Amino acid sequence: QVQLVESGGGSVQAGGSLRLSCSASGYTYSRGCMAWFRQAPGKEREGVACIYNIFRITTYADSVKGRFTISQDNAKNTLYLQMNGLKPEDTGMYYCAAIARGGSCVCGAGHWNDLGPYNYWGQGTQVTVSS
Repeated sequence: QVQLVESGGGSVQAGGSLRLSCSASGYTYSRGCMAWFRQAPGKEREGVACIYNIFRITTYADSVKGRFTISQDNAKNTLYLQMNGLKPEDTGMYYCAAIARGGSCVCGAGHWNDLGPYNYWGQGTQVTVSS
């Protein structure tokens, strides 16, 4: 059974940084296809970034390009999201998501930020950015 657990959220002022982590059990990171999503109050969940590490593919939402970096440590089975230059509009619940083994990885494709392809989701970690 796959379980994803996010951590690292918190409250920061605009311009600050946070690093989110997503640890997994029952999931092979080295061949995995994973992503970070976020959801602000009253808004739909949206894709932030994805990674298909075996092919070194990463994709970012336009709103976070140049500020956020997605990475993973296969030895630690952990996915990261380094967030720099945070803005109030980055506030929301951040979720990590993964596509099941054998599934088609969408990272790099136009629909990478659709929720449907992702089979596993964490419970989320809250990020609050004040101005």
